[in-house]
Amino acid sequence: MDLLSFARGPALTVALVVFVLATLWRLVGVLRRPRMPDLSPPRAGAPSNLVGALRAIVRGMWPRREFGQAALVTSINGYVFHLGLALIVFGYAPHIAFIRRVTGLGWPALPDMVMYLAAGATIVSLLLALSLRLTDPVLRKISNADDTISWTVTFLPVITGMALLSEPSAAILARDHVIYAGPLAVHLLTLELLLIWFPFGKLMHAFLFAFSRGATGIRFNHRGVRV
Repeated sequence: MDLLSFARGPALTVALVVFVLATLWRLVGVLRRPRMPDLSPPRAGAPSNLVGALRAIVRGMWPRREFGQAALVTSINGYVFHLGLALIVFGYAPHIAFIRRVTGLGWPALPDMVMYLAAGATIVSLLLALSLRLTDPVLRKISNADDTISWTVTFLPVITGMALLSEPSAAILARDHVIYAGPLAVHLLTLELLLIWFPFGKLMHAFLFAFSRGATGIRFNHRGVRV
């Protein structure tokens, strides 16, 4: 078994199993945590808990002006990264073919030029996020190994994927064999590393942010504080 066969077979299976089971384990653990009942009456006119939770989730998508220019830059950069990464994963034709092989699901691809621009923007946003974390005194103080590992395992699949962009996606899909087996294997292995790390690090915020913001919104809503 060569490296590409290993990446496409056993390594991918292990990564997907760990990702799915560990993510479910984290979510179930959050939902099963004991909750202390709030015995105080809600403020008069306070909307329902659902409204308070949804309001906090939506409001948290954009920083308040009081937080200053730095928070605005961080928020915009975050949107550039998440949108760019989503376009790369779900819009690039070879990635859609990969998802179809694994899940049976597929959809039309976006033009290659859109993917190239999205990949470039994603790399720039990741580098900017790292620069902000290393140069901002507060971010540097609260950063730990989890931040570094999460950034690294996110950056590696993007940069190794860019290294494979030597021809149009139509030519890649039309070929019945792989030319660059080694680089493709490395790209797949970096993706699998990301899947394995995802449930255990801060990347899990992709699922947990709604729970944390919603819980904060419910608490504030109960006290009559509008977030």
